[in-house]
Amino acid sequence: MKNNYFKLIFLFALSTFVISCSNDDDNNVETPDETLSEFKYLRILLSDEKTNEITLVNPVDATTAFFNAKFAKSSLYTTESGRYAGIVHRADNTVQTFDSGFESHGDHVDVDGIPQFGTLTGQSLLPTHFKSKIGELLTFNDGDGTLSVAKESEINTPGATFKVINAGLLAHHGAMATFTNGTYAITEKDNSITGTLPERVKIIDNSGKTLFDATIVTKGIHGNASDGTYAVFGSASGVLVVESTGKQKLIALPEDFGTAWFGSILETSTKGKFVGYTAAKGAYLIDVVNSTIKPILQNTTIMQCKVSYNDSKLGILLHSGEFKLYDLNTLAVEKEGKIIAETAADATLKPQIQLTEKFAYITSPNTGELLQLNLTSMEIVKKIKVSKTPYMITILGFENSESH
Repeated sequence: MKNNYFKLIFLFALSTFVISCSNDDDNNVETPDETLSEFKYLRILLSDEKTNEITLVNPVDATTAFFNAKFAKSSLYTTESGRYAGIVHRADNTVQTFDSGFESHGDHVDVDGIPQFGTLTGQSLLPTHFKSKIGELLTFNDGDGTLSVAKESEINTPGATFKVINAGLLAHHGAMATFTNGTYAITEKDNSITGTLPERVKIIDNSGKTLFDATIVTKGIHGNASDGTYAVFGSASGVLVVESTGKQKLIALPEDFGTAWFGSILETSTKGKFVGYTAAKGAYLIDVVNSTIKPILQNTTIMQCKVSYNDSKLGILLHSGEFKLYDLNTLAVEKEGKIIAETAADATLKPQIQLTEKFAYITSPNTGELLQLNLTSMEIVKKIKVSKTPYMITILGFENSESH
């Protein structure tokens, strides 16, 4: 009897040990639900190449809502607050606005209406570059060299329209940037080079009055960004850095660039640091304070190069279908892998990408889908039907799931 008792005790202890060891050896740690799902108050907005259809996607449950813009093939931009979008119909001289209906209160988000077009609209000649800073919306109008400006607070004001700022410029393919003091850096054309690209940048106020003339003449400018302190322009002569005081300088391009230069400049979450991109060389980090340019990815087959919604990561999609995710603080590759099929370099319509903290979103023009890529597993986890030929894509809302 005594022996049987000790045998039972031994078997119980042994089984407990085995179960404990089994649990210790289990590497299949469950991923918290919140990392498997997008933030509750984020939405993806897409335009279509051939129709007026605008698609609003809720990536949490893969549901869609469809709206009709005034024209097809529109460019989409998110405003500074994250709540609204600017819808630019360049060829049709029109700008529309769109309201996600979400209002951020820092620690939580309120639903402040239904998704719908804003009543604020703009009419101008070839509105092209769109920017949003200090509560304003701004377009540069290539057709006559003017700016159009409106306030985010006016987006749902009946009858509201963009107001024109005329700085007396020649028509050109221009760009502008806003400083935190309310002044603007704006390109100007002096015809020292042929073509539509400008050569100079000057500072104006909101009436169009020149505050500081250009001090540097370049051989052509395209692409720009601003963190409110520095306005940075891509230039054939180097990276042009402009401050609200009128101070200007050129940062020399890397020695092996030859005739290549940055035609796209992107903002990051770090003051004074920007991403420069050129298809001829790749993506680089520009530090305007220290006047340095460091390579992030030297590659001539980049199809898309986008900064994440919180400006801390860089997503690069190659024509091969490979995707690379970089940390912009360390410039290290965090994730990489082949996520879609190869896209021909001469394809008429190519996939477009945008990134949130948790996911990347890629348009599939051939299948009329929006692909959701989990940035942890590097797997396509959802394929969401949208319009037949998705064209441009932007993110609306907030990386927040908290409500009252």
